Amino acid sequence: MDIIKTIVTILLVISSLLLVLSILLHKGKGGGVSDMFGGGMSTAMRSSGVAERNLNRITVGIAVTWGVCIILYGLIVKFQ
Repeated sequence: MDIIKTIVTILLVISSLLLVLSILLHKGKGGGVSDMFGGGMSTAMRSSGVAERNLNRITVGIAVTWGVCIILYGLIVKFQ
């Protein structure tokens, strides 16, 4: 059970970092914190609809992985 808990913990840390990075990569909608860090600047790649859709899909996939890891970790701790 300790091996499974370690694997889930490692997956949770990796998915947490990837989720934060993928959210920060999204194009800002104007105003707020995203403009303060250069989110208001538009480049050719970031303005692409295909790139934004792919980034949305990746972010959702990472978020689902993160959620599953949280639930598994909670179940492991509860029944240990």
